[in-house]
Amino acid sequence: MEKRPYPNLSLKRLKTYSLKNRPSKVKLGDFARPWRAGASFQCFLDSLPHILAGQDFRSVVRAIAQAKENKKTIFWAMGAHVIKVGLNPILIGLMEEGFISALALNGAGVIHDSELAMVGQTSEDVDQELGRGTFGMARETALFLNQAISRGAGEGRGLGEAVGKALLDSSHPHLQSSLLATAARKKIPVTVHVAIGTDIIHLHPSMDPEATGRASYRDFQTFCSVVRTLEGGVFINIGSAVILPEVFLKAVTLVRNLGWPLKNLTTVNFDFVRHYRPATNVVRRPTLEGGQGFYLVGHHELMIPLLAAALMEEWVP
Repeated sequence: MEKRPYPNLSLKRLKTYSLKNRPSKVKLGDFARPWRAGASFQCFLDSLPHILAGQDFRSVVRAIAQAKENKKTIFWAMGAHVIKVGLNPILIGLMEEGFISALALNGAGVIHDSELAMVGQTSEDVDQELGRGTFGMARETALFLNQAISRGAGEGRGLGEAVGKALLDSSHPHLQSSLLATAARKKIPVTVHVAIGTDIIHLHPSMDPEATGRASYRDFQTFCSVVRTLEGGVFINIGSAVILPEVFLKAVTLVRNLGWPLKNLTTVNFDFVRHYRPATNVVRRPTLEGGQGFYLVGHHELMIPLLAAALMEEWVP
């Protein structure tokens, strides 16, 4: 028989151990429990598995609840999709209960929130309007927001404060559904981070680029001031894949450069897919010096009400 260059290994001396003594990552005590009809929401939370996202969700709720109890900053950053899927009432409830210390939006977030306050509806059919060249051409939206931004910038206000004040001073019929109006009423800082050319109000002749840039830069300064207070607090990014994670990373390095180390903070990203920048710039990099980061995947219209319900119960396992 021809000698094989790589003969089979002999298994006679294989070392084994007892399954009973082996450390295992999954135990029956960590498993989910079946739902019982008529049980409480607390029972639902308790029934979630203590594994992967089930345990991460508990940790996020615990961190936010403890930050509130300890009077630490809870800073929420959001893309506009969060507003478009109907979550303003949930977020306004969290504002009223003290679970939101500050809020950051992109430019589209201001547009959708303001349209809801003005007429109770938002989010046009881009597929239908783009072919006709009418996408983004709503008169009232552009005029109200561009005038508010120009006036606010002239008064030394940031963009979020400028629009919030303009909403409160207006007679729009749905102010109770507006994040910006509620934040202005409750003196909660709202910062808006604009990328010129990305928002429909930039297409209109009423747009003042100098005022928009100045007001948004003032909001970046406010954003950094809020980040400075995140020691022991929580930063939550929901649905912003690029702009707000980038702004947050720059704010963290600026604040640390000026002498605030931020060694103990919790960062959380919610989105319905995984993106590079939130995973890197929100969850991982800012917590390398200390703290904890979480990435929870799921539809905003399901995950954020679930989070809010747990927080409103002030649930801490």
